Amino acid sequence: MAVGHAMDALDAGGPAGGPGDSAGSGGRAAGASRARLFAAQVLRGQAQVTFLPNAATGALFAVALFAAGWEYGVYGLAGTAVGTATARLLGVDGDRVAAGLEGFNACLTALCFAVFLGAAHLSTALLAVAGCVVVTVVTAAAVRLLGVWGLPSLTLPYCLLATAVTIAAPGFGRLWHTGQGVAALPLPASGTTAVEPAGLARGFLAGFAQIFFMPQWYVGALLLLGLLVAGPRTAAVACLGNAVGVATAWALGAPAARIADGTMGYNAVLVALALCGVFLPARAATLAYALVGAAAATALGPAVSALFAPSGGHAFTWPFVLTTVVFLAGAKSFPRLTGSGTEAGAGH
Repeated sequence: MAVGHAMDALDAGGPAGGPGDSAGSGGRAAGASRARLFAAQVLRGQAQVTFLPNAATGALFAVALFAAGWEYGVYGLAGTAVGTATARLLGVDGDRVAAGLEGFNACLTALCFAVFLGAAHLSTALLAVAGCVVVTVVTAAAVRLLGVWGLPSLTLPYCLLATAVTIAAPGFGRLWHTGQGVAALPLPASGTTAVEPAGLARGFLAGFAQIFFMPQWYVGALLLLGLLVAGPRTAAVACLGNAVGVATAWALGAPAARIADGTMGYNAVLVALALCGVFLPARAATLAYALVGAAAATALGPAVSALFAPSGGHAFTWPFVLTTVVFLAGAKSFPRLTGSGTEAGAGH
């Protein structure tokens, strides 16, 4: 997917100074240029949650998180910055860092801790910083291990860490406060399955917001705008994936409340984006394949919630990871789906 022009603007840092500049002003200019470069990497890391190395999209994603609550905006940006800085300090390949590929798992990790452990607590903030450092190491391991089979790591590093921490947190009094977060899908499904048009509209937009754990429809609208800035095709694929997720949940009889709060659609959005235009070329055949994957991920969601029910039933993006890995592995046997080359987001 194409990198936005705004990213190029952020990267552009002019000459350090003219012949008449002092050494001090030249140093300040160089420092400002490095700061702009790092800011662009952080914003791209935020956008890479949806496979986009686009600083403008990342900026809109940041605005969306601040709209949900200033603390979530801070955790998202700070987490991405810590993950990116850690990767740079450890000498990770510069192309990965520049594309934001070392920031998105850290972004989700920090937000996860803020949502499920309580954003206002110092222990949560310290754990988020530590988690963003650790997830960078887990990312390196996942990239190396899955790379043997030519498969991407996706959000697997974040899922592993988030699952481990949310399972362990109740055992530590200084970490477990109120246990905030989205409730697990009831087993068996309960509540009405009749969805009002207003609920469908809210659920569609909230499906984008739930990628970042947020249930607000207006946060989803801002995130959709960020996808649209990256490109109409990207936004269209995301919308189709979301629609298939909502339709599948309704057809299978998911509770209306779960459709309206977006928890039945966000994995479908990510699967559709991954399988049409990122890891597989964008064409009619891969779009159909991606939408089948979106439906499969939606059906898998309650199964993952049931598996993790003893620890709160938090599915995170496990349905997306498992579905995408299986569908990508399968695609290697289907010549009509594969093409020559993938695009910028393929580094996941």
